[in-house]
Amino acid sequence: MQRAYVLIETVGGKSQEVADTLRKIPGIVASDVVTGPYDVMLVAQGADATAIGRLVLNEVRGLPGITKTLTLLAVETVE
Repeated sequence: MQRAYVLIETVGGKSQEVADTLRKIPGIVASDVVTGPYDVMLVAQGADATAIGRLVLNEVRGLPGITKTLTLLAVETVE
């Protein structure tokens, strides 16, 4: 199972709404409003890097209120 962290910039005032919407998408394990240069951070899981890429491109990036994403694929995870 591949894991990725996605950092998201949102339109002003939309962070909580975006995070709440993201939590409903299959494959997204967590979605939190954060401080710093990004507004929301999510944890996604999929069969492989291609599945994560499809999730981000098809389900995440097109959501209203999202202006930018940065996807970080985990290279080693500890369960």
